[in-house]
Amino acid sequence: MTGNTAAADATTFRKGNGRTDRAPYDLGTVLDIAVATFNERGYEATSISVLAERLGTSKSALYYHVSGKEELLQRALDRALGELEAVLEASGADDRRGNAADRLEFVLRGAVRVLVAELPYVTLLLRVRGNTDIERDALRRRREFDHRVSQLVEAAHAEGSLRADLDPGTTSRLLFGMINSIVEWYRPGGPMDADALADATVSVALDGLRAR
Repeated sequence: MTGNTAAADATTFRKGNGRTDRAPYDLGTVLDIAVATFNERGYEATSISVLAERLGTSKSALYYHVSGKEELLQRALDRALGELEAVLEASGADDRRGNAADRLEFVLRGAVRVLVAELPYVTLLLRVRGNTDIERDALRRRREFDHRVSQLVEAAHAEGSLRADLDPGTTSRLLFGMINSIVEWYRPGGPMDADALADATVSVALDGLRAR
């Protein structure tokens, strides 16, 4: 994070036209509300007026701190993608540590934990269709993430860690489908926390794939 971004993140938003008799919003709270609104209404159908109304502030006050809803979308997608990309960069995904199947398990667990921690943000990411330059760049980064996970699947097949009778491409698509579907049914605060969900996902996804 750059110094300018860090400074921007520390900026507070106040309800109304700069009124100080109400609790201020920080940028994180504004982003949370914007993402929730994008998910509820759709990005295209969400205007700055709608966001200002949700925040209880004016459009001019909102524009004082962000350039528009495009910046909010950019920040939201960067947050989701940055967390997912960090999983791949972590030591457990390093191709010098352990076999490919173990690294794949590490990445799957990490992806599930990110999904739980950043559920609204990942939900927004998975709904992106590439209608703007921001969305197209997000799709490019998401494809790169998927490609690197697919490479792990292929490496696990090649080393004999996964069943030889299963096609690596099909295996990758099934894994992506299982993890991505979590956003449709998982609700925070339920009986299953991030670690339990990661355990269940890995058990279902990999126990039947590992070579015996």
